Amino acid sequence: MRTPVTIIGAGLGGLTLACVLHVHGIQATVYEAERSPTARTQGGMLDIHDHNGQPALRAAGLIGEFRDLVLEGREATRVVAPNGTVLFDEPDDGTGARPEVLRGELRRILLDSLPAGTVRWGHKVRGVHDLGDGRQEVTFVDGSTVVTSLLVGADGAWSRVRRLLSDATPEYVGTSFVETYLFDGDTRHAAVAEAVGDGALFANAPGKAIQAHRESGGGTLHAYVALSRPQDWFSGIDFTDPAAATARIAQEFDGWAPELTALITDSDTAPVLRPLNALPIGHRWDRVPGVTLLGDAAHLSPPNGEGANLAMYDGAELGTAIAANPDDAEAAFVQYERALFARSAEAAAEAARDFELCFGGDAPRSLIRLLSGHEQTR
Repeated sequence: MRTPVTIIGAGLGGLTLACVLHVHGIQATVYEAERSPTARTQGGMLDIHDHNGQPALRAAGLIGEFRDLVLEGREATRVVAPNGTVLFDEPDDGTGARPEVLRGELRRILLDSLPAGTVRWGHKVRGVHDLGDGRQEVTFVDGSTVVTSLLVGADGAWSRVRRLLSDATPEYVGTSFVETYLFDGDTRHAAVAEAVGDGALFANAPGKAIQAHRESGGGTLHAYVALSRPQDWFSGIDFTDPAAATARIAQEFDGWAPELTALITDSDTAPVLRPLNALPIGHRWDRVPGVTLLGDAAHLSPPNGEGANLAMYDGAELGTAIAANPDDAEAAFVQYERALFARSAEAAAEAARDFELCFGGDAPRSLIRLLSGHEQTR
């Protein structure tokens, strides 16, 4: 292929695309806003599924490196009532269908497999313009530009590239997460570490939840506290004052078991607000020559454990399609989008359903039915 592929965004999806292209001898350049691979933490645990995330890594030639990252025992799942009573407890069965890894480590093996210089750090996109004839111009905040005839927007929820294809913008789903961490849980927060167990903990009730995951052998406990409140409600909390914000969030869980609320009140980091947004279910666009999207840029949904897997699968599928059509990228994009629209619509509908089961009026019973396989999955 004479024209290299230009990828905006060095998240898991964009990097998987670059890796698959590299496996097939196709040049790609990835432009990323962050200044370096270590500019910020990369989030917590990911369960990488055997039907999408793992095949994507296999296509990138990285399944062996991935296996070396798997944290044994982290597939264990526990649901508790607000008073701490265990309602559902499923140990890691060792089958590896959804093995857990740290997002940052997964990103590292993708980056390490690419030729030096593939990722251009510190390139924040200011705008993207259609020049006609299938060519796109990307302008960066530093004033530099690049013109390409093969542009892929892997730039997440607030994608700049998406504006070339669609007027859709993410909308708030009515719930936000507040992120906290407890470090050295086994020694400094023993009761909390025991409550969380070996893997994931869900303490869900209608409209609220305390959810956590054990991330290391020493007991790093990473929590997402969920509250179904309007954005204006959260705007009334001063998150620049960690103590005041922590107290206000903890107030919503008054009367809950102390080993659960300690995931809020004893956090070793300041609470971070994470509003949840989504694109319309079934989001799609008319074909625009030379440009397409993957991951959250294409189908942002409420979190249900599928987002990273879908982004990597998108990247692998697009890379494979380009490799199969080396002299006709447009045919590759058409093939890719046809399958993308169908699977992403189904996945978005499932994510919305799962979110309702987690935080709706029948939680936690509906969540337990989902986890135990007794809830209709389609």
